[in-house]
Amino acid sequence: MEINRIELLSVGVDVGSSTSHLVFSNLILRRDERSPTRRFRIQERNIIYKGRIINTPLLDNDTIDVDKLTDFFREEFKRAEIDPGDIQSGAVIVTGEATKKDNAKQIVEALSNDAGKFVAATAGANFESSITAMGSGATARSKDYKKTILSCDIGGGTSNIAISKNGEVVSTSCISVGGRLLGVDSEGQIWRIDEPAVKVMEQIGLNYRVEDQIPKEDVERIATKFAEVLFEVITGPANSLLAKQLMLTDDLDFPDRIDEYSFSGGVAELMYGGNGNYDDMGPVLANKINSLTPELTSPVIEPKNKIRATVIGAGAYSLSISGSSGFMDDKILFPIRNVPVIRVDVDKSQLSVEHVISQVNISFKRFDLIEGEEIVALYFKDPVRAYYPQLELFGNSIEAALTNSIENSIPIILVFEGDIACSVGNVIRRETGLKTNLLSLDELILKEGDWIDIGEPLAAGQVFPVTVKSLAFNRN
Repeated sequence: MEINRIELLSVGVDVGSSTSHLVFSNLILRRDERSPTRRFRIQERNIIYKGRIINTPLLDNDTIDVDKLTDFFREEFKRAEIDPGDIQSGAVIVTGEATKKDNAKQIVEALSNDAGKFVAATAGANFESSITAMGSGATARSKDYKKTILSCDIGGGTSNIAISKNGEVVSTSCISVGGRLLGVDSEGQIWRIDEPAVKVMEQIGLNYRVEDQIPKEDVERIATKFAEVLFEVITGPANSLLAKQLMLTDDLDFPDRIDEYSFSGGVAELMYGGNGNYDDMGPVLANKINSLTPELTSPVIEPKNKIRATVIGAGAYSLSISGSSGFMDDKILFPIRNVPVIRVDVDKSQLSVEHVISQVNISFKRFDLIEGEEIVALYFKDPVRAYYPQLELFGNSIEAALTNSIENSIPIILVFEGDIACSVGNVIRRETGLKTNLLSLDELILKEGDWIDIGEPLAAGQVFPVTVKSLAFNRN
């Protein structure tokens, strides 16, 4: 009996500069009858539990308290009455200044191992910008209302910016502007100064240290400068030295016009009228940003989700689904985590054993990797025609190019943009000596530099859940 509907339980976990929290989502996948391959697509994303929001626990200014954090998330699973073993998708996102903590990588490893069978440990400024745009609702709104929307998620340590058009994120950027870069208690004493705040103070002629008293006027001067550089990026390009110093990515690629602007994140809660005092410059920064919005050339709208944009994006929008014609050897164990994607530029008009070997070798060298030492995903766009002699030649070429991987019993992962994975897999098994440890997936759009997690197959092995991610922790 053909399976036409799949339900997945997904979790999104956000460990941010200021706060940490999670959401659980129920994802509904259905076959797309309009697709020639009738592939599965995510049709519904239903949030079933919004967790409590806590201040990210720190042992000191450079170290996150792993024990407190993991205990909190375990308790959240219990409160939601969800077994970690039932989780099939999702992502752990460490964002903003939290990525610079000494044990940031250990945090995501601990949380992803705790959280279930298929959870990606993810960081990276452009990835965050994409999922906050989707999680805030800006990307969906750009499709529903046929508008080009610039969304900006302002958290504790960074502002993640994205431009959405026709339901797609078309450009992303990120700058170190956030409410907790300067921590000041109710008595005016500084308890935290992060490096971006130091750079801003140097720019405007201030020199404060932790435990100093700072007058409100100087907090406002610092927040004003942060707001100004943020708007420099939003209206683009970043020209000032300070803005360039605070940028974590490249500038946005601007379209002809922006129809609407929206803001999300913890600071945005304050911008849209929320209350709260977290012993940082967040409220002041929110006021300064609001004072600059009249300069924008298009209206500012309030998004559906603000402080939870990142965690909703992580839980409900980080998943991709492979095509319905994959090929899998039964001996491969899942999930397969943290696999680098290497693009292989095989030209089908030049298909030969020598050409494939040459292109595979070039791809490994481009990543400073040695074939046969570790698992990789070889990504092909359109390498071969769906014609048996050509498929056989391609299969023999893959076997010849990956001799060390085959000898060392390293899983061979082939990913194709087109609908060809099943044909390639069957021909390789039938016509070559590569009989085991082969996984062939298709209808996935990847790019070199991505990393992927591949979850347990769904729908009787027809499709695979894939999380495309970045593992780049920012270390300034």
